[in-house]
Amino acid sequence: MTENQPGPCSIVKSFEIVGSKWKLIVLNDLQSGEKRFNQIKRSTEASSRTLSRVLQNLREEGLVEKRMEDGSPVATFYSLTDSGTALYPVFEEIEAWADDWLEGDVKNPEA
Repeated sequence: MTENQPGPCSIVKSFEIVGSKWKLIVLNDLQSGEKRFNQIKRSTEASSRTLSRVLQNLREEGLVEKRMEDGSPVATFYSLTDSGTALYPVFEEIEAWADDWLEGDVKNPEA
């Protein structure tokens, strides 16, 4: 490893932050812009409990921000922070790697 390359510890730490299935799904879903909780729930098919936990964790990590609008009912919106948005090229590279190296239909494993 050269001085310009991150050590394995930074790679491991990065995967600890974003590496779970649901975190990746939510981060990818929010790449298209700000969404309400129920929009994310529908598009990801996550349970309310799972989605709440994942969004809270991503907020604690500084990757997602929450915005609330007054009204009846109160509208809650989620979007990526600059740090979360910066992951977009990483996702593109991982997808390119998967397309090159993983067998079968990764986008539709049941096909």
